Amino acid sequence: MSAAEPFVLNAPLRILYQDEHIVAIDKPSGMLVHRSFLDKHETVFVMQTLRDQIDRHVFPVHRLDRPTSGVLVFALSSEVARLLGAQQEKQLWRKYYLAVVRGFLPQGGELDYPLKEELDKIADKFSRDDKAPQQAVTRYQPLQQVELSIPVSKYPAARYSLVALRPLTGRKHQLRRHLAHLRYPIVGDTSHGDGKHNALFKQHFNCRRLLLIAKQLQLPHPVTAETLQFNAGLNELEPLFSQFGWPVDDAYYQQQFAELFMEEKWQK
Repeated sequence: MSAAEPFVLNAPLRILYQDEHIVAIDKPSGMLVHRSFLDKHETVFVMQTLRDQIDRHVFPVHRLDRPTSGVLVFALSSEVARLLGAQQEKQLWRKYYLAVVRGFLPQGGELDYPLKEELDKIADKFSRDDKAPQQAVTRYQPLQQVELSIPVSKYPAARYSLVALRPLTGRKHQLRRHLAHLRYPIVGDTSHGDGKHNALFKQHFNCRRLLLIAKQLQLPHPVTAETLQFNAGLNELEPLFSQFGWPVDDAYYQQQFAELFMEEKWQK
């Protein structure tokens, strides 16, 4: 989806969880979280849509980029928003993503690669551009692979990997930039990706979105401290995964996240 194309919501937002304190949704790819002067032509936003859908004012506590789909949590009061913000500062949230990347990623690992802050020419025109790079850490593990008999560039076939990701920091475009640094860019990434492979997915699969999903989020309930776990769907990507022979059962991904990212495995 190009920035010039207004987003069209064809169904109500999918609510994953709601109580008197918080609400979690499965954000569609291409939908802006809130109104932004960066895209003056857009008329549909998550915050306004959700507010109208549940008839409650909602308070943002984190964000997902417009092209990323997946779990997005809102507070239903300013006090709860403050509590959720404090949780994030203490790194109590566990976020797990799925991404389709170019190439066969041979093995998993942890990338500790500082990122210089990306500034938008309009939104950040008064910000300093000489800040030192900030620490950025991502854990990654390949889950599945597929080879397509479609020539691309100088190669007779196209290879892709499905990768599980756990960001330990929250820098702007961190996952996109880290995978590009590893030379396995996310398909559909128009800023840090590979245009030839993006075009292949548009032409052969009519897939025009960033192939990045915020698949699972775990956090303590801000009031009861009960551990909550929210899982987003594959949604419009499910037929693509099926075509590649990749699992579409949500239980598979929950198990992979639990086993691959056990903290004991990553202790140094």
